[in-house]
Amino acid sequence: VQLQASGGGLVQAGGSLRLSCVASGSIFGINDMAWYRQAPGEQRELVATVTIGGSTNYAASVKGRFAISRDNAKNTVYLQMNSLRPEDTAVYFCNTNPPYLGDFGVHEWGQGTLVTVSS
Repeated sequence: VQLQASGGGLVQAGGSLRLSCVASGSIFGINDMAWYRQAPGEQRELVATVTIGGSTNYAASVKGRFAISRDNAKNTVYLQMNSLRPEDTAVYFCNTNPPYLGDFGVHEWGQGTLVTVSS
């Protein structure tokens, strides 16, 4: 399964970034999608979700600052991140919601994209 995230980088606090993720067509069109993140030494956490129909939901820590969207024609999910804070520093991953379970009963993940927010 393809889950190719991009758009990360180094940004100052208060800045913005837009992440993109192209997913395999076989999974994108029939699944809710989500962005997750994993900070150094922390567990992976759910950041934002978007249903097939476009309804969205956000973790409390990013609500009002981040916006998730999807383009079903391009099999792409986006995460617009505004008013970034140092605590948003993490590797960001996209996946289905819940995470895609592969043939061997293991959740499959792409390589993610690193977001670093300097203070």
